[in-house]
Amino acid sequence: MSTYDGKKIVITGGSSGIGLAAARLFADGGADVLITGRTRSTLDAALEQLGDKAVGVRSDAASLKAIKALAGTVRERFGALDALFVNAGVTASAPLEATTEEMYDELFAINTKGPYFTVQALAPLLREGSGVVLTTSVVNVLGLDALSVYSASKAALRSMTRTLARELLPRKVRVNAVSPGPIDSGILDRSSPPADVVEATKETYRSTIPMQRLGSSEEVAAAVAYLAFGATFSTGTEFPVDGGASQL
Repeated sequence: MSTYDGKKIVITGGSSGIGLAAARLFADGGADVLITGRTRSTLDAALEQLGDKAVGVRSDAASLKAIKALAGTVRERFGALDALFVNAGVTASAPLEATTEEMYDELFAINTKGPYFTVQALAPLLREGSGVVLTTSVVNVLGLDALSVYSASKAALRSMTRTLARELLPRKVRVNAVSPGPIDSGILDRSSPPADVVEATKETYRSTIPMQRLGSSEEVAAAVAYLAFGATFSTGTEFPVDGGASQL
C-alpha cells in the first residue's frame, strides 16, 4: 500500500514549482490530486508529468466566483478532502516610491484574499483530521528592499494561519504554513533576463543563506506533506524551509 492511497488532495497553484513538486509527491504516493493554475497549457504540461492520479482545473486564485466554482468541482469529483495545499501566489518587487496601487491590489488579491476565501469555500469538504497548508514566505519576518508589499501580503497570510487554525479546531482540522526561502523552482530560469544575470541573482541568494545554497521545490514539498499528514499535534504553526535564513 502506498503512503497516500485513497487520499484526496487539492493544490492551488499546482502546475509548476513547489505546487507541482507537491502534486508529484502525493500522486506518486497513491493520492488523487486536483491541481489548479491560470494557464491551460501549463496545466496540461503538469498533468502529463503527474499521470492519471491527477486532474487539472483552470482557476483564477483571486476571483471569488472562480473559487466558488472550484469548490463545486472538488465536491463533484472528490466529495471530501484529506488535505488542502493553498499555494497559488505571485511576487513583484518595487521600492516604496515606485509601488503602484495596481501592484499593491494584485499582490493582496492573489496572495491574501484568494487563500482566505479558498479555505472558506473548501473547509466544508475537509474531513476530520485533515490538514490545510498555506504557503507564506521567509520575507514575512525579514525586512528586504523593494519587497514591502509582497512581504506584507505573506505576513497577513501568516496571521491567517493562526486564526483559521483556531476557527477550524472544532472540526479537528489542522492549519499550518510552510515558509520557503530562496528556492530554485525554475522561475528565475523562465524569466527574461540573460543566463548570466539569472546566475548572478542565484549567487546573491546563496551568499545570504547560512547553508550556502538554494533549496529545491522537492524539499518544500516534503515539508508540505509532513504538515498535511504527519504533524498531527501541530496547528497554527509556520515551518521555515529556508536554509536557516530566517533563524540564524
